[in-house]
Amino acid sequence: MKKIEAIIRPEKFQALRDELASHGFLGLTVTEVAGTGKQKGQTGVFRGTSYEIKVLPKIKIELVLPQERTDEVIDIIIDTCHTDQIGDGKIFVYDVEDAVRIRTKERGKPAVL
Repeated sequence: MKKIEAIIRPEKFQALRDELASHGFLGLTVTEVAGTGKQKGQTGVFRGTSYEIKVLPKIKIELVLPQERTDEVIDIIIDTCHTDQIGDGKIFVYDVEDAVRIRTKERGKPAVL
């Protein structure tokens, strides 16, 4: 099993969620996060005073899935979230040793599906 963690632009979340659901990926965890990379933040003005925002809002999406579907999800994320601009995000892939569904005590792949 693999865990995919994607950091994306907030405005791309709904389209990504819909696309993942249309391919049968219904279970995911979503977290509002903030960060900076090559974007290096931005400058704003409040009541005539300039200030620098060091981190920008992002959405982190996490999915655990069978290894054989990993490339499919990565392609969906890239196709849906790509704008060709700095700040599109990142995708991280981790090995998952085990998963347990608390309600049924199922382990492994059945707990993820």
